[in-house]
This record gives sequence, structure tokens and C-alpha cells, in this order.
Amino acid sequence: MKEFDLVIKAALKEDIGSGDVTTRFFVPLGTDFYGEMRAKDSGVVCGLAVAGRVFELAAPGSAVKAVVRDGDRVKKGDVLMKIEGPASILTAERTALNFLQHMSGVATRAALFSSVVKDPRTKIYDTRKTLPGLRAVEKYAVTCGGARNHRMGLYDMAMIKDNHVAFAGGSPEKLAERIAAMRRAKPGLKIEIEAQSLAQVKAFLPLGADVMMLDNMDLAAMKKAIALIRAHKGRKPEIEISGGVDLAKAARYSKLGPDRISVGSITSGAKPLDISFEARTK
Repeated sequence: MKEFDLVIKAALKEDIGSGDVTTRFFVPLGTDFYGEMRAKDSGVVCGLAVAGRVFELAAPGSAVKAVVRDGDRVKKGDVLMKIEGPASILTAERTALNFLQHMSGVATRAALFSSVVKDPRTKIYDTRKTLPGLRAVEKYAVTCGGARNHRMGLYDMAMIKDNHVAFAGGSPEKLAERIAAMRRAKPGLKIEIEAQSLAQVKAFLPLGADVMMLDNMDLAAMKKAIALIRAHKGRKPEIEISGGVDLAKAARYSKLGPDRISVGSITSGAKPLDISFEARTK
């Protein structure tokens, strides 16, 4: 998991600072340890390689063995990882746990939302509602839970929202000009447009966006919008439903057969999975 080294090193620097003073003064030099990470609750585990990399960087010479794999369902008492090494594994412990608990929490929540969707056409997607600096690890965790990633940032997909519509002039003609300019400048870039009413769906549908987001619309309006989009003779965009989606709404919306349901709380509302680290001298 060296692709996450920047965030891992930043987390270690934040925690260790000038040194682990407690371990330095209270653990005899040369002491070797054996430790286990155990699940204290049921869920989907994620972040094992990231936690392993923490030990690799902060406790050189330690040996880490994952007992399960990212994406596995675990239950209370299951051993997730075994660690052997010097006293510095105690230094690495909290940072490794922070990543493993948080990533497992996100994966567990992604799996929970995915489980209520019964239509195979409909997929649960995350959003950009992530903790600053942790987007890459959180989005990886989303995929471990069986959901999908929306755009990574502002650069890899265009999202035309209400403010963009207003500042571009508001009319479908002006929007068409801006979309055409973007297509020329950024060929291959996926374009999504947000519609907040049935009238906007009708106005935006001829613009040829790749994805049409139905944002905070009521159920009846969404049902009509989906039928309208699917009956369109021209380019048919993927259909995404968004806006305050909880579990009950995800289940209800999935019955309408959209392609996507985006859920910000997969990341922003994830509760860390409870995991312990138990160590002893060898």
C-alpha cells in the first residue's frame, strides 16, 4: 500500500512528533513483542495493508501477517492481524488502529447500503464528503464494502450544479455552448448535470450529459423523470439519485431502477469498527 505513504507518514508524524517518550522510558531496550489485532464487533474489514505499512514504517524489523483479507466479513473475537517485532510496534499501534478502524467502518457502511439495493442495475456510489487528506483511503474502503466511487475530485469529472447553471446564464442554449466547449477541451471527460425538478430534466436531457442527477426530488417526480429519460430518443444519460439518502430511502429509490444512488454518509457518517490490539512480550 505504498500509494498511501504520504497520508501514512503524515499520520505517524502527527502522532510520534519528536519521539514516543513513554515507550522510550518504560520499555527495556531489546524487548520483543507479539501482538494481535482482534475485531470487537461484526463488520467488513478494510485497511489491513495500510495498517501493515504503518508497522513497516514506524517499527522497522517487525513482521506482520494478515489473517483475513480486505473486504472479508468478520465477527467479534476474530483475529485480523498478527504482529511481531521490537518495542516500536507499540509506537505504531494507535496509527495502525486508527486507519484500520476507520477504513473498516467505511467499508461496513458501504456494505450496509449495498445490501438494501435489490435491483442489480442500481449501484451505490460515494461522494466527495470525505475527511480532508483521507479521500483516497476512504474511497478504497468504499470499494471493499461493495459500493462504487464517484469522482475522485474536481478534476476527473464535471458536475454541473445549480450555481454553475446560474452563472453560465441559465438557459439550455448557454449550457449547450459550455458543454460543447468542455467536450472540445477535455475529450473523454465524463459530464454530469444536476436536475432539481421535472422541468429541468426536460430542459437538460437534450444537452447530452453522461449522467443526470435527480437531486432532492420527491418520489413521484423521480419516477416520471426516470421514465422520461429512458424514453428519450437521443443520448440516454445514466440516472443518479441523490440528496439526504438514508437506508430506507436507498431501498425505496432502488425500486425505481436508477443506475446510481449516491450516499454521502457512507464516508461522512461511518462509525469506526471496534478493533483492539493486544500485545505481550515474547
